[in-house]
Amino acid sequence: MAEVIRMPRMSDTMEEGNIIGWLKKEGDRVEPGQTLAEVETDKATMELDAFVEGVILHIAVKEGPVAIDGVIAVIGQPGEDWQAALAAANGSSAAAPAANGQSTPSAAPVVEVPAAAAVGEDSRIKASPLAKNIAKESGVSLEQVVGSGDQGRIVKKDVEAFLEGKGATAVVTPTPAVTPQPSPSPTPAAKAEPATVPFAFNAGGSNFEEIGVSQMRKVIARRLSESLFTAPHFYLTIEINMDRAIAMRKQLNEVSPTKLSFNDLVIKAVAASLTKHPAINSSWLGDKIRYNKDINIGVAVAVEDGLLVPVIRYANMKTMSQINTEVKTLAGKAKERKLQPDEMQGNTFTISNLGMFGIDEFTAIINPPDACILAVGGIFEKPIVKNGEIVIGNTMKVTLSCDHRVVDGATGAQFLQTFKDIMEEPIKLLV
Repeated sequence: MAEVIRMPRMSDTMEEGNIIGWLKKEGDRVEPGQTLAEVETDKATMELDAFVEGVILHIAVKEGPVAIDGVIAVIGQPGEDWQAALAAANGSSAAAPAANGQSTPSAAPVVEVPAAAAVGEDSRIKASPLAKNIAKESGVSLEQVVGSGDQGRIVKKDVEAFLEGKGATAVVTPTPAVTPQPSPSPTPAAKAEPATVPFAFNAGGSNFEEIGVSQMRKVIARRLSESLFTAPHFYLTIEINMDRAIAMRKQLNEVSPTKLSFNDLVIKAVAASLTKHPAINSSWLGDKIRYNKDINIGVAVAVEDGLLVPVIRYANMKTMSQINTEVKTLAGKAKERKLQPDEMQGNTFTISNLGMFGIDEFTAIINPPDACILAVGGIFEKPIVKNGEIVIGNTMKVTLSCDHRVVDGATGAQFLQTFKDIMEEPIKLLV
């Protein structure tokens, strides 16, 4: 019987996928692994691949949002009754659910989805969005790549093979769309004055721009609203003397294979503190509380259209240089929208650091299913009292947001005190 294709769950937070466009049309023959459509999830734009061989008998949703398990297409052999296949899969007439993609959930085949990839600009050259994205980032002109896909379509492996053939450092500069102007001299005097933007005023009218909400922004709005209005938040702030942390970071960077940041130190200190306060490393599950044995720290990363939280697993077992390397890799992938779903799952505690933006202190909304999130401010010089004298010191404020269903005030305060002790005497991390 013909196979009903449903919208798969491509990430742990995905509730619907937005079909941007189909790369195949009704009547086309497809094989497993061929890309059918581009789907925008809450975290990336991804390629949806076929997992069965056959002909596309019916496309239920040309474009637009489709709920998880919603019918999107039927693949079978020429002449098969796709309407009967839909009726058999849903237990009802296929006409209504197929029209809006909101079919009744039922057992559906698991669709293997490749790495997320931002969709590049349209081109006359046939290439998958993932291939276009890799080529654009690598500075490769697709005109130089030979496609191995359907009808000569360029796919990911073709671009990777081209890059391997050229060598890792050999990059082809793409042809610019417009004729470049002569490069300005590096001296300040030779820099051209910026063009004056003419003043425009719409008298008597309204001046605004409306932009459609992306899947990522929808999920951020929904999940954080649920967190704030469902979990009773309370906040604890503590100020930390960072003088010894600054000195220790300087010493560590003299021997570390990578340049350590204060964020790496914060992650390591949080992980060490969580081992002593398991109640903070927990989750509210409605009728029970889960105390997590593993310490998996989510690190909030700002991206163009929202926020992603890659996860550093087993952070308490890793060195600061290992944490540094992993954070850089995951943050880079987050900004390029290339994070895999499993790289954003399993967090037991989250850190949000806005210190690099000059923020003194702030409060963060808890990232479910965590019971707490730590908001980290910047390091600032200020007068402090030390040994009965007023001296200049370096301080940092952190605020712990707690879910009061799981964590009480004293429990959160004890965790912060442990964290403060470690940050003010970071040598404790080495013993």
